[in-house]
This record gives sequence, structure tokens and C-alpha cells, in this order.
Amino acid sequence: MAVVVGRRPMRTVGTGVVHHHAGATRSGDRRPASRRKGDSGRPTGAAWVVLAPLTRQRSYGNVPQPHAILYYQQRTTKGGLLIAEATGISDTAQGSHVQLLFDGSAIFKDQMFPVCMQAFQPNGQAPISSTNKSLKPAVRANGIDVATFSTPRRLETDEIPFVVNDYRVAARNAIEAGKRHPITFFTPDILIRNILNYPNTGFDGVEIHGAHGYLIDQFLKDQVNDRSDKYGGSLENRCRFALEVVQAVTDEIGADKVGIRLSPFASYSEAADSNPEALGLYMANALNKFGILYCHMVEPRMVKLGEKFETPHSLRPIRDAFKGTFIAAGGYNKEDGNKAVSTGYTDLVAYGRLFLSNPDLPRRFEIDAPLNKYNRETFYISDPVIGYTDYPFLPSDV
Repeated sequence: MAVVVGRRPMRTVGTGVVHHHAGATRSGDRRPASRRKGDSGRPTGAAWVVLAPLTRQRSYGNVPQPHAILYYQQRTTKGGLLIAEATGISDTAQGSHVQLLFDGSAIFKDQMFPVCMQAFQPNGQAPISSTNKSLKPAVRANGIDVATFSTPRRLETDEIPFVVNDYRVAARNAIEAGKRHPITFFTPDILIRNILNYPNTGFDGVEIHGAHGYLIDQFLKDQVNDRSDKYGGSLENRCRFALEVVQAVTDEIGADKVGIRLSPFASYSEAADSNPEALGLYMANALNKFGILYCHMVEPRMVKLGEKFETPHSLRPIRDAFKGTFIAAGGYNKEDGNKAVSTGYTDLVAYGRLFLSNPDLPRRFEIDAPLNKYNRETFYISDPVIGYTDYPFLPSDV
């Protein structure tokens, strides 16, 4: 079955590779050492720093290039965790940012922003969604151009199991591709690599992207999901698709290789919810029964893309409800990230723009070194060097 995931640009379905590096250990306990009984310690140094998934649009011809390998190698740190950019889970799971093709192993490709999602689908098919409601035209980041979006097609109830299966197959391909290509970045949608002892051993797991207006988020949020079947209406029904995906992926590759990213408080691409805390708590409790490795949650203050807002909400209730490793993301600097970990608010903190512009960010945090400033104008250009691999490191003698 041909599947297109998303209603508009930024509605592809996934987060890609997470790399882990030498120096960390893992036992049968899926919680970090800081949360295991009898161990009151917290991560030392800047071991709690994670690279958040960042769209960079630097792949050509559906193939990640050597500069992508260099980009991630630059950000490799002993005990570190890197999450690569979003990719699709099938050949039709294409949005404005990334597409994924399958031919034995998966390949990701960043794309430029189109004027309409239909342009990226085979035979001009409409993108799929939980709804058939169109998005309103939106002004692009340059403040001048206006993006318009094609009308999505509401998935039929009997089509949804096929989409769930795409996630399952993508997860399997991720693991198999990692075994065959231990250093390259063949990254299906929901791909991660966890922190283990051995570098360059391939892909160790997957992260399911259920945040930021991607397909799963469209089912979760009641301001988008207007379905009347078993996937719409009640909170339980709206979470059904996400949990079916988690079930399929954990059954395929094992719960200890699975994470998920969620943003219940965000309203990216008009995907908002009337009771985000209840949504986050429901998902946290429901995820516990699968025993997945981690939950990656976006802070309530990050309601809109790239903007921070004052809010009375907190991730604390959700973090307390989830029994695995917890990753918080969204607008953190060194000080509040360190505080969040030291107070038990989270186990790890994901950084985006600061890690983009500081490939040695954990070291800079550890020794309190000054940070490079990021350049927004180079975030999404196709140049393989400028704004990608040319941010300077600290001198070796610092």
C-alpha cells in the first residue's frame, strides 16, 4: 500500500539515527544509573547532553553523503547520544524535509520546502492524515514567501494497519542495515542508536517520532483528529495509533531498542490539544507496559517552532509517570539543563541549535567555555560545508 505521511511540510514521520559512543554501559535495567535503586548519583560532566534531531537538508540523490558522516563524527563524544534528522518510513512517506527509499536497506534524503505536499508523492497522491482538513497558508521563515499546502486524505480505518506495518518494516530494516553498514547513515524514519559500549557497530534501535505535527501527532491531538472511528474521539482512541506503532516496533526489534519522541504541549502545524497534560500522562503510563528504553519529551514552553513561551505547565508529572529513561528538550541552555538533571527533572537533555553550532558542546559545557553563535540562514541550505561542518572546535590545548 502506498503511504504518504503528513499533511504539509514538516509532516514527515520520523527521527533518524541516534549514535552512541564508547564509554557508557548498559544493564538489564532500562533506567539510567541515576534512577536505579541504590545509586543516587547523576551523570557526571556533560554526559547528560544529547543531540536533538535536526533537519539539515544536506543529502543528495536519496543518499547521505560523506559530509553527513563527518557532521555526526564531529559531534561524537565519549558516552554521548546523537539523534539524526527525520526520515520517512516508506517510499511514499515523504514531506518537505526528508524522504526514505527502501532497497534492501534504507536511505534518507533531505529536501527543500515544497509549496505543496502532493509534489512529493508518487502519481501526485494526496498526503495522508488523521483528517481531511487543510492547513492554512503560512508565511515562510524569510517573512516574505507564503507556503500553501495540499488537502490531505483521511486514512480509512482499514488502511491504518498497513501504515503501522510500515513502521515495523522500517524498524527491522534499520537494524538490518546497521548490521551491514556499520559506519554509514542508512536511516529509516524512526531510527536511533543508544548509548552502548561499542562504537561503529551499526544501528542499535529506533526512535518513533510522535511529535511536532507529524502523522502520529495528528492522531494524538484533538484539534486535528476529527475521526469518528476507533482512532478518534476519546483520549484512548486518539492514542491508539501511536500505541499500535509502539507495539509493532517493539515486537519486531525488542523494547530495549525503542524510544519515542512526543510534544503534547506543542501546536506545530496546527496540531494542538485541548488538554496536553492529560495527553502526556496517558501516553507515559501507556508506554510503561511496553518497557521501552526512553521517552523523549518536548518542553511545554516550546509551543511554536523555535519560540519559547512562558507557561505554567511542566514535564514533571509526565516524567514521574514514565518508568524508563526520560529525555527533555526545548530551549535549554547549560545552566537550566544542568539543573534539570541534578534535580531529577530529567535524565538527559537534548540540544538542537547549540549542538549544531558547537560540535564539541559537551566539552564546552564541562569546562564552561564560550559558545559559537549559530547562523539561522545556513540551517537548511544544501552546502555540504557552510553552516554544517565548518563550526569551529575549541583549541586542543583548552
